[in-house]
Amino acid sequence: MAARRSLADSLRWMAEGTGTFFDALARLPDDRLDRPTALTGWTGRHLLAHVAANADALLNLAHWASTGEERPMYTSFEQRDADIRTGAVRSPAELRSWAATSAGLLEKRLSGLDERQWARPVRTAQGRTVPATEIPWLRAREVMVHAVDLGAGVGFADLPPDFLAALVDDIAAKRSGAADGPALLLEATDHDGTWHVSGTGDGPVTVTGTLAELAAYLSGRASGPGGRPAPALPRWL
Repeated sequence: MAARRSLADSLRWMAEGTGTFFDALARLPDDRLDRPTALTGWTGRHLLAHVAANADALLNLAHWASTGEERPMYTSFEQRDADIRTGAVRSPAELRSWAATSAGLLEKRLSGLDERQWARPVRTAQGRTVPATEIPWLRAREVMVHAVDLGAGVGFADLPPDFLAALVDDIAAKRSGAADGPALLLEATDHDGTWHVSGTGDGPVTVTGTLAELAAYLSGRASGPGGRPAPALPRWL
């Protein structure tokens, strides 16, 4: 079941997610940034560098939307990874400043787009051509999910239910398109939604949980809803 989301929804979630992320970050002392996160191989420094660099990358798409001049998010995936590695060696103060500054610049640039510019096609890092109205959704997804990854007390259950429904829909659609994992029937216990994920196997496996539990599972942050066994999933992004 597709969760409807408008540009206004995505802009609202981006703003709320940005606040959630930076509130969580403010609760983390600098030395906590040196510790591993739930993301394999990444410390808090890597995570913060990634969120900062993501805003810079989406600024490229905002420029593309604004001017019509093609400007990809990254020159290559190698460059994306290199930005994270080099960014992670910055001091905590530099990382915090970079993340806040890039987030503010992105919000400012997007606020200046008009209806024609919002409709302009741009290309994501995964190579999908989408209207510029997808930019705030891409950012909302980053700051909301990574606010959880910071490990500062934010869980998926703390995220807005309408965002979670849109996130489950988004990930389910991507996994169906890839069809490289198990076929699933997802049923939310606190929402009137079901999602079908195309994939391998003789038939779909039913996975039941709250929206928050389904989002954690589909995004690879949990092995199954509520800790219950569920089919292993390939990487999301």
